[in-house]
Amino acid sequence: MRTTILSRAVRLATLAAVAAPATVFAGGFSLNEQSASAMGTANAGAAANPENATTVMFNPAGMSQLKGTNLSFGAAVLDIDAEAKSASAKDFLGKDVVDGTTGGDIADPAVMPNIYVTHEINDSIDVGLGIHAPYGLAADYDNDFAGRFFADKTELTVLSFSPSIAVNNGKGLSMGLGANIMYAEGRLSKYQDIRGGLVGKGFDEDTAKNIAAKYEAEHGAPYADIEGDDIAVTFRVGFLYELSERTQFGLTAQTGTEFDLEGDIEFSNFPVENTPPSPIEPVVPKTLTEDVRVPLAIPENITVGARHQLTDTVTLLAGATYSRWSRFQELDVYSTEGPKGAVSDATGRKGDKPITHITEKWKNTWQFNVGSIWQVTPEWALKAGYAWDESPVDNYITARIPSSDRHWLTLGGQWKSLDTGWTVDAAVGTLLFTDDPSINEFTYLHEEPGQKDPTAGKSNYKGKYDLEAWSASVQISKAF
Repeated sequence: MRTTILSRAVRLATLAAVAAPATVFAGGFSLNEQSASAMGTANAGAAANPENATTVMFNPAGMSQLKGTNLSFGAAVLDIDAEAKSASAKDFLGKDVVDGTTGGDIADPAVMPNIYVTHEINDSIDVGLGIHAPYGLAADYDNDFAGRFFADKTELTVLSFSPSIAVNNGKGLSMGLGANIMYAEGRLSKYQDIRGGLVGKGFDEDTAKNIAAKYEAEHGAPYADIEGDDIAVTFRVGFLYELSERTQFGLTAQTGTEFDLEGDIEFSNFPVENTPPSPIEPVVPKTLTEDVRVPLAIPENITVGARHQLTDTVTLLAGATYSRWSRFQELDVYSTEGPKGAVSDATGRKGDKPITHITEKWKNTWQFNVGSIWQVTPEWALKAGYAWDESPVDNYITARIPSSDRHWLTLGGQWKSLDTGWTVDAAVGTLLFTDDPSINEFTYLHEEPGQKDPTAGKSNYKGKYDLEAWSASVQISKAF
């Protein structure tokens, strides 16, 4: 019976996580919605509050305080309403404003499942496993978006398998070790402005303008679509110390890593010179493909947490997390075929330069959270929490990731059957963004960040975004 429930939950969590990319625009592309029981308190003190098997993710040392075999599984829904209130763009020549719309609501609701299990080997050793989605990103503009030469689709889906082990000294001190074996899939796409390429071929600006307008009317703008995947591993170490029966502290740290997403770029409707030359149709569309890779940095982080039982019915929680998002400096697409690859050859890419480059220059961030639990009756508990989540996006806000700092307010409830031990947690949260992000995006040189790339001409995108969000989560737990 137990094996059947566990195996079904694992299959459900795995399939759902692969099928549904997550959406987030603050705190980098980390996801807070990993556990309904922790979400009820805005993840406050999660490193010091091992309520159930979800401690595998928050602090593996917490497994030492769980007895027997513990199972927790559930799912969260995150819906961000992200839409540009204004959007305008200039093409390569800088003479015309690109026709288009504000791009619509770019973020669809996302479902993030999770499952965790722990097992007590003996009085000193516990082991566990978690399957969850620690990172994710998804944005999709309408095809007629004014900034389509800067962004169309941006997707990242990460599924983590997290084995862990904990040991304790029997005197209130526990240590845990865990690994996150992560599979990632990514996608980047955008439309291409051919005016610069035509000028580079020797056409004057007026002729390039006319050829481009005619080409886009007949064939549509060229479209670059990049997809790739990879596996990477991070490691987590955690400590939990019981100062007294009412107070304990937790600390956990995770290493960073880098995905090297390998896949291909498909460049459709790419204009090539007509053969034989034709003054009526000097260029014709062709589809080009090339093998590529996209490096993607994952930051180190460190979390501290505290739990204090103020009275027999009230528990206070607090915590803080520091993340080294400054690892994420650029989003580049590199060829793995060399200069003779079809796209590299057609675009004139030289040496080790990336096929495409986006300057990011993210900064390190803090998240602070506080929360409380009120045990109303032996069966029912109410939870509340608040977190301030700092955005790593600083000077280079892009159409792919419009972002600002946010406040996270959550409420939760927990019901536990005194007869069977089954526990159900539910939580809801709202995300209040501190600012409406304003974007003034250019293409910058890969070799000299901050210096505009002359090969991009006068192309520019400006937009102002309105961001709102809510989340909900449910979780079922049981100790066997």
